[in-house]
Amino acid sequence: MGWEELEKNCRECKKCALWETRHNVVFGEGVKDAEVMFIGEGPGENEDLQGKPFVGRAGKLLDDMLKIIGLERDKNYYITNIVKCRPPHNRDPLNTEQDACMDWLTEQIALIKPKLIVCLGRIAAKVLIKDNFKITAEHGVWFDRGDAKIMAIYHPAALLRDPGKRPETFCDLKELERAIKETCTHTVLYY
Repeated sequence: MGWEELEKNCRECKKCALWETRHNVVFGEGVKDAEVMFIGEGPGENEDLQGKPFVGRAGKLLDDMLKIIGLERDKNYYITNIVKCRPPHNRDPLNTEQDACMDWLTEQIALIKPKLIVCLGRIAAKVLIKDNFKITAEHGVWFDRGDAKIMAIYHPAALLRDPGKRPETFCDLKELERAIKETCTHTVLYY
């Protein structure tokens, strides 16, 4: 399945009850052959209204953090979520909702073929890295996932709630920058 068909099918999805309350499906955006891919848990209110991932306060913080290491959404990475529709009141996505959306994410990963995947937060890490993932102990640690390496950093919303975690996240981002330089062959960093 190609990008157009995948996105069209995803936008018409009614596999779980989240379709009933969504304004927009938040499919993902960025460079479709990126070597670096970011995956969060699910869209919030701003994302649901605009149909784009990470566009609220947390998204602005994430954009600012990634610019420090030369990453820009429209130039050298792709960003999406596990769940493509907003859970009510920004609650954590239920397992049934995650399962319903997993095929969309699996296809996105297969089309992009990223070399590096970064989970944004605990929930994405528990789904994509391991079920017993501990964000406080394992953030910034690389794991192998098929042909890609994968790690998790704190979700930017968590950094808004607890700015004390920002120095740790800066170290994680510097580790990502190192891995990009070591692993990625066509990713240009824009400093």
